[in-house]
Amino acid sequence: MKDLKYLVAYILPFTTALGLYWQGGWAWATVLLIFGILPVLELWTPSSTQNIPPLEEDNRAKRWFFNILLYLNAPLLFILVGVYLMQVATGTLSMPETIGLTLGVGLVVGTCGINVAHELGHRQTRSEQLLSKVLLLPALYMHFFIEHNRGHHKHVATPLDPATAKKGETVYGFWIRSVLGSYRNAWTLETERLKKEGKSFWNATNEMLWFTFFQIGYLLAVALVLNTNALIGAVAIATVGFLLLETVNYLEHYGLQRKQLASGRYEPVQPEHSWNSNHELGRIFLYELTRHSDHHFKATRKYQVLRHLDESPQLPYGYPTSLLMSLVPPLWFYVMHRQLPQTK
Repeated sequence: MKDLKYLVAYILPFTTALGLYWQGGWAWATVLLIFGILPVLELWTPSSTQNIPPLEEDNRAKRWFFNILLYLNAPLLFILVGVYLMQVATGTLSMPETIGLTLGVGLVVGTCGINVAHELGHRQTRSEQLLSKVLLLPALYMHFFIEHNRGHHKHVATPLDPATAKKGETVYGFWIRSVLGSYRNAWTLETERLKKEGKSFWNATNEMLWFTFFQIGYLLAVALVLNTNALIGAVAIATVGFLLLETVNYLEHYGLQRKQLASGRYEPVQPEHSWNSNHELGRIFLYELTRHSDHHFKATRKYQVLRHLDESPQLPYGYPTSLLMSLVPPLWFYVMHRQLPQTK
């Protein structure tokens, strides 16, 4: 029964659905949930360092219940995005309603979309990897599938990784560097793969070309089937979604660096190269993404068996609170720079 706790994650799309249906003040329900209610609740709810017993890991990793929880996010995501785009297309929403719903649906794009896509993108089956790519479409961030798996996991906590925030770097500067750098790296990685396989850039297996085609096609379909208002809305929720992802990236490796060896290579990725959070609510809403050190230690480990590692540095607050704190750089620096010396 304790595994049913992950059903709590569906509160986020539920509040978004309420906002789309009732509008008015409800348009801001998801924003209030993520940046108001959850940070307060995390101050009063416990964190846990408890791990699944090693003998139970294999059985737990194979349970379909945990997969179904992920898969259900796909219809929820596309229904909510579709309803939002149709409402925006009518032009009847007030400005406060439009802003609230755009932020709310954008948060769904970042959580039910990108975050779930991140988990499925590390799976070994073609069907789950395909679903991962589909979930990235509303965020216009399909290149994440390439850059994250083949770039970030290889170069994390080094200057070669645009998704690793440097000490003293603001989240706003990081957004620009990571968004542009990750997109550029995805093209480079795919071009290098094709070259190694003796294929031309214009080969039909070039995933970056397909991603570009599908994303442009998606936006054209929105504009043609609906209108320009809907097109603007589609771009807006995508932007909110991928900026949420990049803010999470900012938290996860802020100021952490791997040592460069005499050979010029960097030391292997260790638990101390990712910030962790054991706060229960953040763990549930993000499908254990907050146990990030173990994810980098073994990327194929499924979310339901990710472990707390004693060597990993711990964020002083959960992800919702840390996200808010990062938006105020002086506060973020004050809190986090007091933690950094403990990680060396």
